[in-house]
This record gives sequence, structure tokens and C-alpha cells, in this order.
Amino acid sequence: MSSIHPTAFVETTAIGRNVSIGAYCVIGKEVEIGDNAIIHSHVVIQASTSLGDAVEVFPFAVIGKEPKGAGALARQPVFRPQVRIGANCSIGPHAVIYCDVEMGANCLIGDAASIREQTRIGDRTVVGRHVTINYKTVIGSRTKIMDHAWIAGNASIGNDVFISGGVLTSNDNAPRASTFDDSRMIGPTIEDGVLVGIGATILPGITIGKNAVVAAGAIVTKDVPANLTVMGQAAKIIRT
Repeated sequence: MSSIHPTAFVETTAIGRNVSIGAYCVIGKEVEIGDNAIIHSHVVIQASTSLGDAVEVFPFAVIGKEPKGAGALARQPVFRPQVRIGANCSIGPHAVIYCDVEMGANCLIGDAASIREQTRIGDRTVVGRHVTINYKTVIGSRTKIMDHAWIAGNASIGNDVFISGGVLTSNDNAPRASTFDDSRMIGPTIEDGVLVGIGATILPGITIGKNAVVAAGAIVTKDVPANLTVMGQAAKIIRT
């Protein structure tokens, strides 16, 4: 039997077995919650959101936030009003997951992480504390993105990738352009098995090939072939 705190505002009836919903939660009418889920206090779940079995959402997380341009953005957000979160995922305190995000099973989303619209995440992937995943980014399975990393929009990250803390990426070489051109906004492509060291910077449109290593603090300005190690500012190949 499910347990819903009397102070929670729950509009949905699509609630599985043995679900716990804590104090002062706000859960919309189009939300579906699987069996054995735990929703801690002060969580907000909006839009057409589906939480798989045994998902745990920690206090003050927001799921299904609608992106807003507020007249300040050159790029107008494009999204579907839905979220899909697979079974056994853990969503940390103060994490914000926007509309039109899909993630597989057994993912760990750290405290205060932000995942923007049109992002797709595979299974058993870790998004660390205070990580930002920008719009329309694809992340594979068993990938780890450590604390305080910033992943630009329109990026692609493969399977079994390790991105250390404080890594920065970019998707725009002309940020002062007078008009917005989405075809120019291309984040990096980081292929399967890549390791990116702490504090590295990867510039727009760069491809890092399979199993390559980017050393700590490197600034990557050119494509990195598979199976190579690069380091320096700008990064140079040092070994295979």
C-alpha cells in the first residue's frame, strides 16, 4: 500500500504499489509513478512524467520543468512536455530535469545537477553534483560525468566515457553573431571509452575518437584520433 503525506498535493492517480510520497510534494495529474518509488519531501514533478519502478527522488528536486526563453534567448526552446526516467534511478536533492528528457535504468543524477530539454541518457550513467547538461545532448550507457562539468548543447557522448570534474565544453565559435544559427551550434563528439582529465576544455565541433585520453587541463582545439593521448594548451599528441 502506498503512503502519501497529508501535506502533499498529488493530482495523479497513476501511482504504483508501495510508493512513498513525502511532505509538501507537488505532483501533476499526468505523472505516472512506478512500484516502490520514493519521493522525498518538497519534490515538484510536472508535465507528462513517467518514473520507473524503485526510482528515488530526493528533496527539492524538480522534474518536468518547462524551459523558458523569457525574451532573452536567441535560441527558442523546442521540447515535448514529457519526461521518461527508467527504473532504479536516483535523482539528487535540488536536481532540475527539464521537459523532454529521457534516461534509462539505474542512472545516478547528483545534487543540483541540471539536465536540459531534448537530452537522452542511456543506462547506468552518472551525472555528478552541479553538472550542467545542455539541450539536445545524447549520452550513452555506463558513462560518468563528474562534479561541476559543463556539457554544451548539441553534444554527443558515447558509452563507457569518463569525464572528470570541472571539464568545460563549448558549442559556439561566434557567440557575438547578430543572428542565431542552430547549424553552427555544435558541441563536441566524445566517442566510446574516452577519458577526459580534470579541468580540460573542449572547443566546439571537436571529435575525440574512441579510447582516446585528454590529459588534465588540456585545451582541445583539434580533433583527437582514436587511441591517442593529448595534453597541453593547445593539446598535442604525446603517445599512442
